[in-house]
Amino acid sequence: MNIQIFGTKKCFDTKKAERFFKERNIKFQFIDLNEKPMSKGEFNNIIKAVSINELINTKAKEYVKLNFNNIRSAEIKAELLLKNQKVINTPIVRNGKEATVGYKAEEWNRWIENN
Repeated sequence: MNIQIFGTKKCFDTKKAERFFKERNIKFQFIDLNEKPMSKGEFNNIIKAVSINELINTKAKEYVKLNFNNIRSAEIKAELLLKNQKVINTPIVRNGKEATVGYKAEEWNRWIENN
């Protein structure tokens, strides 16, 4: 397994995701989006695994400022999200080509069982 957790140090669900993998002795790489934004390649790989709308945090302060609620085009949403990563829902947990957004212990358990 090659687990990557994209999130922020202040995010409660990101901490829960880290704890989930630590408790099962599964090594993971943590990427703090406040310190190192996601690259375009990483972002595109995640979009292939999850929907763009799942990635958007509608509760973020910047959501309304950036007028996300009025944007219909997935390409424009993706471009805006890549430039403004504070609007991304966290944690994003990647396992190769698979990815989840938010705390999804059932899905992660399935990854572990299939490994």
